[in-house]
Amino acid sequence: MARQFFVGGNFKMNGSVEAIKKIIGYLNDAKLDPNTEVVIAPPALYLLLAREHLKPGLEVAAQNVFDKPNGAFTGEISVDQLKDSNITWTLLGHSERRVILQEDDQFVASKTKAALDGGIGVIFCCGETLEQRESGKTIDVVTMQLKAVKDKVSDWSKIVIAYEPIWAIGTGKVASTEQAQEVHAAIRSWLKKEVSEKVAEETRIIYGGSVSEKNCKDLSKQPDIDGFLVGGASLKPAFVDIINSHL
Repeated sequence: MARQFFVGGNFKMNGSVEAIKKIIGYLNDAKLDPNTEVVIAPPALYLLLAREHLKPGLEVAAQNVFDKPNGAFTGEISVDQLKDSNITWTLLGHSERRVILQEDDQFVASKTKAALDGGIGVIFCCGETLEQRESGKTIDVVTMQLKAVKDKVSDWSKIVIAYEPIWAIGTGKVASTEQAQEVHAAIRSWLKKEVSEKVAEETRIIYGGSVSEKNCKDLSKQPDIDGFLVGGASLKPAFVDIINSHL
């Protein structure tokens, strides 16, 4: 079974009411590849605005969610609140949260389990630093991040894995097509060995890290690259070209 191409747009801490309406208007009017699943992740403040204005068939993701039910957790958002607001996905484990907010593998895995148990799809981010890549530890780091999830989760059907080499995020440096494909293939082979052949075959593994309209075509042709998680370029008209890169 062919895996459906998946493109996510992570707006990070960017945008305003006006800017987000404009981006959404552009997406609503554009001719998008009907075979590509498209999800945008605006800041939490704009999730409802995005869902209200985005046309049906395009989905909205939170950039984060907490691993506990509603309660005394100031500043957090629960899985139930996302569901109640018709937000169907969440990003988890983005390197900016792992590094700046010091979220560890266990915490990210716990949030992943909470989201999945509550019926929200997870775009699970994993990736290595430049130092880890240069010392040959890329696959070890990425599989350790995935193992934390495997220890808590048995159903992978609503997980999209986003491989994002930290050294390529927002730097303009892109993993070469070969580097990206190599890690994606290693992740798929880890899934086959540690989870199941079915999960390895069906799970979408997408690439993130300075994806642009210039490099997306080549990357999208690789056998184990099933889409993209786009940062800065998702705020620009070029996002449409990336969504359509698989045509």
